Amino acid sequence: MKVLVVGSGGREHALAWALSKSRRLDELHAAPGNPGIARLASCHPVRGDDPSSLVPLAAELRVDLVVVGPESPLVAGLADELRRRGIAVFGPGAGAAQIEGSKAFAKDVMEAAGVPTARTLPVARPPCVVKADGLAAGKGVWICRSADELETGLHAAEALGQPFHVEELLEGEEVSIFALCDGRIALPLPPAQDYKRIGDGDEGANTGGMGSYSPVPRLSADEVDELVELACTPVLRELAQRKMPFAGALFAGLMLTPDGPRVLEFNCRFGDPETQSLLPRLDGDLLEALAASARGDLRGVSLPAVDAAAVTVVLAAGDYPERGDSGTPIEGIADAEATGALVFQAGTALHEGRLVTNGGRILNVTALGDTIEAARAAAYDAASRIDFAGVRFRRDIALV
Repeated sequence: MKVLVVGSGGREHALAWALSKSRRLDELHAAPGNPGIARLASCHPVRGDDPSSLVPLAAELRVDLVVVGPESPLVAGLADELRRRGIAVFGPGAGAAQIEGSKAFAKDVMEAAGVPTARTLPVARPPCVVKADGLAAGKGVWICRSADELETGLHAAEALGQPFHVEELLEGEEVSIFALCDGRIALPLPPAQDYKRIGDGDEGANTGGMGSYSPVPRLSADEVDELVELACTPVLRELAQRKMPFAGALFAGLMLTPDGPRVLEFNCRFGDPETQSLLPRLDGDLLEALAASARGDLRGVSLPAVDAAAVTVVLAAGDYPERGDSGTPIEGIADAEATGALVFQAGTALHEGRLVTNGGRILNVTALGDTIEAARAAAYDAASRIDFAGVRFRRDIALV
C-alpha cells in the first residue's frame, strides 16, 4: 500500500514509525512531515491545513490511504474532499469531526446519546471550568477555583474571539481512552495518561501536553472496554443516526469521579503526546487496522497490547507555552537513541544540514520497560542526553 501521513508533529512521527513496520507498506509519504519523519518517508512541502494542495498531492501520488494526524484538517473537511476523489482516508468527515470542533455540538451529541458529562452552568461562579467552543490547540480550557482565576479565564476565553461556555468542575483522576472506529464499531486501544500543565505537580499554564504514559495501572482491560462502551459506542450510534458516520480515532478524555466516569471532551484524532506512548505498545499491524477503519469494516481486527509499559517525556522550548523557539541547534539525539529509546521529532527543522528547533514542543522521548518505573527511568536517562539552549521538561512524568 501507498500511504500519505498528514501532519508534522511528534504524533505524526510516531504514526509514520508504526506504519513503516507494516508488511503491507510499499511507499510512505508525509505532508509536510519533519526531519525525523523524512528518515522514514518521502516528505512533500504541502501544509497539513491546505486541502486544496493535499487532495491533488494524494491523487498525484496515487496513495491507497491518507492518515490525517491533526484535528484542524479534519474539522475543515479534508476527509470529505479526499473521499469525493475516491481516496480512502483514516479520519472523520467535517460533520463528525465537530465532536472536537465544537464543544456545543459535542454536548448536544452526548446528551442525545446518554453519555455522562459535566453540567453546563447558567451562571459563572467558582469553582467551575471555562471552555472555548472551537479548536484552541489544547489551550482552550481554564480551571477556575477562585474569583480571580475565573476573571482571568473569562478574559482569556473572550480574547480567542469564539463562543465559550462554563461548566461544573469535576474532581477525580483523568484518563485518555482511545478507540478505532469504522462508523459502527469502536475497537478499544490501551489507555494512556497525559500531563497538560507546563510545570511539575500540574502547576502553571495549560499546554498541548508535556508527557504521557501507558498503560494506566488503575484501569484493567475490562474497565477500558466498559469505558469505551459508556463513552464512545453511544456517540458513534448517535452520529450515525445524524448521517455523520465517524471513521477514525475517537479519543475521549474522562474524569473518574466519585460518582462515576464523566466525559470531559472528545477529540476526533489520536492524542499528542499519548500516541507516542500508545503505539510502541501495540502488537499488530497498525496499517491494516487503519485501512480497515477507512473501509468501514473493523470486524475481525485486533490490536493487542504488549505487557511492557511506555513513558514519553516532552522536551519543550524555554518560553513554551507563551512562545516557541526556532533556529537553536539540537544535540544528542543519536546518543539518546543509542540507549534504545525512541525520539519522535515535533518542532524541528534542518538549517544548513543541522537539526534545529522550530516550535514549542521540540522533541518527544519515549522508552519502554517491564514496568512504568523502568520505562520512566529509561525515558529520563535518554532525555538527559539531549540538549538545546533553553530546553525545559517536566520531571514528574509517570511518577505514579
